[in-house]
Amino acid sequence: MAACFAVALMFSFAFSDVVSASTGKNTDSINEKFGLPIVVVGDSLSEAQKEQVREDLGVTNTDNVEEIPVTADDIVKYINGDANSRMYSSAMITREDEGHGLDVQIVTPDNITQVTVDMYKNALLTAGIEDATVDVASPVKVSGHSALTGIYKAYDTADGNLDPERTEVANDELDLATDLAQKEGLDNEKVTQLLTDIKQEIAEQNPATREDVEQIVSDQLSKLEISLSDEDRQLLIDLFDKMRELDINFDGVKSQLDDIATTIQDKIDEVAGNEGFWQSVKDFFKSIGDFFKNLFS
Repeated sequence: MAACFAVALMFSFAFSDVVSASTGKNTDSINEKFGLPIVVVGDSLSEAQKEQVREDLGVTNTDNVEEIPVTADDIVKYINGDANSRMYSSAMITREDEGHGLDVQIVTPDNITQVTVDMYKNALLTAGIEDATVDVASPVKVSGHSALTGIYKAYDTADGNLDPERTEVANDELDLATDLAQKEGLDNEKVTQLLTDIKQEIAEQNPATREDVEQIVSDQLSKLEISLSDEDRQLLIDLFDKMRELDINFDGVKSQLDDIATTIQDKIDEVAGNEGFWQSVKDFFKSIGDFFKNLFS
């Protein structure tokens, strides 16, 4: 009886922490300094799907947002992508005061299958977008890559100061992040931790040559005990050497990189804790099985 109670109690704790969330955004309030929030809607969506996206993004009054389409032409302009691409993932972008930082939320997490919140944050910082609230949504299952194009278009529409070379390398970063997660069998948190740590070291060391970048990449791979193929290792070095050539100042966003690193470490620790819990459950049942096995042997 005591054993049954213990098992029930353990499973009660395991499954009791279920919560619900919503965007919590208020599009009825207009920021007079930066203007209306901008909603970018994938051009490949049907009218019904567009309406679903507006609902997912918390748009209750379309007069209080500026809505613009994101097309295949935009994917060519902002990330040098394929002109035949279909655009499904959409986003709402609200510019914020300097120092606010990036607040990114995927409001349809079941439909954005590859790109994570922290991957978006990393790519946006690389592109030069530092202070904004961004919500990403899709009514169908997609990787999430095309949302980055929409975010760039929205920000460019409002600000007009995006550097196309930086947006292109930021997209390369996002592509490499999702590729590493798929090809190398790394989880998303580990990939984001690697990219963030490399950026932090670049901010600290300000590498002057490709060899310096290569050393930073090698050091971080070793520190995190990540083994990559020679091809992927070179892609990683190429990516960060492009950033060096563009003279991207990661020191200016160091606090945001620190925040991403802390968030990722918390997630990794949480996963490790959960794995430890379930291992204890397995060990518990095994001990019961061994007890009865020995009892009747």
